[in-house]
Amino acid sequence: MAVAGLTMAFAALLAVTPSIAADIQVLTSGAPSAVQKRLAPAFTKATGHNVVITADTINIILKRLDGDASPDVVVLPRPALAKFEKSGALRPGSMVDVARVGIGVVVKEGAPLPDISTADALRKTLLNAKSIAHPDPKGGGFTGVHIDRMFERLGIADAVRPKVRLGFAFSGGVDAIAKGESEIGLFNISEIVPIKGVTLVGPLPAEYQNYIVFSGALHTRGASPGPAAAYLRSLLEPSAQAAWKAGGMEVMVSGP
Repeated sequence: MAVAGLTMAFAALLAVTPSIAADIQVLTSGAPSAVQKRLAPAFTKATGHNVVITADTINIILKRLDGDASPDVVVLPRPALAKFEKSGALRPGSMVDVARVGIGVVVKEGAPLPDISTADALRKTLLNAKSIAHPDPKGGGFTGVHIDRMFERLGIADAVRPKVRLGFAFSGGVDAIAKGESEIGLFNISEIVPIKGVTLVGPLPAEYQNYIVFSGALHTRGASPGPAAAYLRSLLEPSAQAAWKAGGMEVMVSGP
């Protein structure tokens, strides 16, 4: 949705909602959660509204939304969020693309940087690795599924799957690299850069890269639509762009 239209939709909500301090409940998938946690304190300081961020796997979030969960803001990959827009679970005009992220390769800080510059180099690096960590393809996220399919495309699935350690970044997947529990990790870049003790080798080669576009929207069951609209709009402001970029994500929209 165009930023101008988004601004008008949010302005309408703000106009009819009393300016009372609220707890804004944000339900978000793992990749954009770290950046939101960095941006939330400034929003709270400026508005007085507290932001409660809950990060989880997409499957769990979808189950909660199909149940009785009542978040004010939902931030998910666009295809997942679009399902709820069609069902009428999201406030009309509130859905907007926020940022996108690609997959990167990570190693323990101080370890030699493997060559991932080409498809052949990536293939050799993965075959030579003693252990590999990446998100669980069965967790509902897009990254784990893409990585598992990439192994097949590279013709190394049977060789590397036995040495794979499955784990999501927000539950310690990248930390396992820092601890030396896995030699190489494949995770969304935004989930790599906040972790101490690791080094981002770089993004996957272009032909094997996969970008996830994250979108945000207001849920119809949210208790504080006005403050929630202000929070979601704050994620798109020019002042927020540096945080998204520092968090390993590419900004999708600009402020007015």
